[in-house]
Amino acid sequence: MESDDRKKKSFFSRLKNGLTRTRGNIADRVDELIRYYREIDDEFFDDLEETLIMGDVGVPTSEKIVSSIREKVEKEKIGDPSRIKDLLKDNITSILKRNTQPLTLPHPTVLLVVGVNGVGKTTTIGKLADRYRKEGKKVLVAAADTFRAAAGEQLEIWCQRAQVPIIRHEEGADPAAVIFDAIQSARSRGTDILLCDTAGRLHNKKNLMNELEKMNRVIDREFPEAHKEVLLVLDATTGQNAVSQASLFQEAVGINGIALTKLDGTAKGGVIIAVKSQLDIPVYYVGVGEQTEDLQPFVPEDFTEALFES
Repeated sequence: MESDDRKKKSFFSRLKNGLTRTRGNIADRVDELIRYYREIDDEFFDDLEETLIMGDVGVPTSEKIVSSIREKVEKEKIGDPSRIKDLLKDNITSILKRNTQPLTLPHPTVLLVVGVNGVGKTTTIGKLADRYRKEGKKVLVAAADTFRAAAGEQLEIWCQRAQVPIIRHEEGADPAAVIFDAIQSARSRGTDILLCDTAGRLHNKKNLMNELEKMNRVIDREFPEAHKEVLLVLDATTGQNAVSQASLFQEAVGINGIALTKLDGTAKGGVIIAVKSQLDIPVYYVGVGEQTEDLQPFVPEDFTEALFES
């Protein structure tokens, strides 16, 4: 068995590799600024802010970070541009650490997984099912995305890999009815974690949100003793659109935390800083690849270190 320390080092290496393009967009450009400027002036700060915005940190967050750094530079009379990198790392880590804690899943827990189509929801559920089973939890999956063609089949394949049972109905069935049956099954099996997939047709916003609210009512009525978490899956490759999605779901159904997927395929990983700064929703998991072990709990210090370590 691989030791916890080796696993951590292994994932840090994958996280660092996954952030290669994002690092090129942020850390490498900051290094270029530091080499170019002999002193810290207004132009330097303008270029730093532009670098962060181009790295998908977002305009409000970039302005906030640069304003904070500028204040510290003036207060401590810092003149050497090379000091800026550490100040930037401290700022980013501080944002990411705020209101961030590990996801706790007491017995029993219902984990309602939400997000628009295409963000990697099904894959994330499969990886979580595998992770929780290996941790010794009794896991059950509910395939309540009954509107997307083949969603149930895809989820069933993941459940077979994870060796976890699944409750599903025919395509087009009432999602709340799937949740109802899954709750009865979870009770009879003594399930620790019930993972629920949901539909993600954002273009039909009103119906989508009505469905999610209906599922929530069923859970509250039929499984009141269960601890409930709503996990939003976001695709890092969508950049600032991820902030809009998080805001919409937070407003409509309330979100306890975020899983950020596909960090390995994007230069827009800086969006995680924008989401945390603007919405202050905990990030529970980050994904940097297709393998099950490529989805890991989010550690703010590791993310910042991987982002800036060359």
